[in-house]
Amino acid sequence: MKHAPISTLTQHLVDHGPDHPVLFFAPERLHHSARVFQQGFPGLTTYAVKANSDPGVLENLVTAGLHAFDVASPAEMEAVRAAHPKAALHYNNPVRSEAEIAAARAYGIASASVDDLRGLMTIAPLGCEIAVRFKLPVKGAAYDFGSKFGATPEEAEMLLRRAADLGLPLAMTFHPGTQCTDPEAWAVYIQTAARIAARAGVRLGRLNVGGGFPAHRYGQAPDLHRFFTRIGEAVVQAFGADTPALVCEPGRAMVADAFALATRIKAVRDTGAIFLNDGIYGGLSELRDIGPSDRIRILSPQGLRRQGAAEPHMVFGPTCDSLDHLPQPLALPGDATEGDYVIFDGMGAYSLSIATRFNGYGLGAPIAVTAL
Repeated sequence: MKHAPISTLTQHLVDHGPDHPVLFFAPERLHHSARVFQQGFPGLTTYAVKANSDPGVLENLVTAGLHAFDVASPAEMEAVRAAHPKAALHYNNPVRSEAEIAAARAYGIASASVDDLRGLMTIAPLGCEIAVRFKLPVKGAAYDFGSKFGATPEEAEMLLRRAADLGLPLAMTFHPGTQCTDPEAWAVYIQTAARIAARAGVRLGRLNVGGGFPAHRYGQAPDLHRFFTRIGEAVVQAFGADTPALVCEPGRAMVADAFALATRIKAVRDTGAIFLNDGIYGGLSELRDIGPSDRIRILSPQGLRRQGAAEPHMVFGPTCDSLDHLPQPLALPGDATEGDYVIFDGMGAYSLSIATRFNGYGLGAPIAVTAL
């Protein structure tokens, strides 16, 4: 996606009338998100590649000045290297096979997270920074990551001591959970990290405060500076004058608002049920777990906004699978009809990256536009 954006989303729909779902990408919005983090977060901003690994996204983030990336697999390492051959790679998937560790060595990772002793001992020979990942029962996110990754505070203390004995650069990391709307979640984790490090008798070179920053899904866009300010305050309160350098790894909050997904109504049943040309096996996959946002608009084939009174509709996807429906009804204009476009804004995260081609449906390459 190195070519210039072609037009606005609406003009493209009017001119081309696509019958397939289209993911539209506005590069300037991505550059804006990058500036928000780079200018506001009090430390190093890395990008969580898992949210959207499209080459156009990575190339634009490099152009915007990012030089460090959070990667979870050799494939993501390769994708980042293609966009920035000298980028710093933070390998924060703590479960790795021997082949993956060999790939990490070949790519020259700068940091790696661990949450158990085996993981520490297998990655230690690389000599990179070790970020001990821990978990807490902190609420405030759409769903929690602690059920899969993270050591208990007691385990984290032991891992820090072992890493220190091995002479490795020390860090800690955590993840408050996706779409976390409470800045205090970060404060609790930061305070706990300081206590763990103190009990272990070590000094942290860096503290990775994870991702989880909320994207704009409902009402007003979240004020990310509230999160940045609270993180900065909490680090000073917890660590005093000996504060570690900070790292964050936004995915959703970095890329979500730079994309919109245009779907089309295939049918409106007498029951009010609406069938779209995309669903939970495609670009709307994540809505099964996180639910739809209220950032939805309906356009006629001529590009005019539908203004009818909102009515609840059960929404099905295009596949021959009865599971292919949104988890709850959507409030859509009562004058919406077959052939109209249903635009889901804020769809840059976990749409393209987890979409399938089930039943021959799915997303093509994103189309760059000047405005969504």
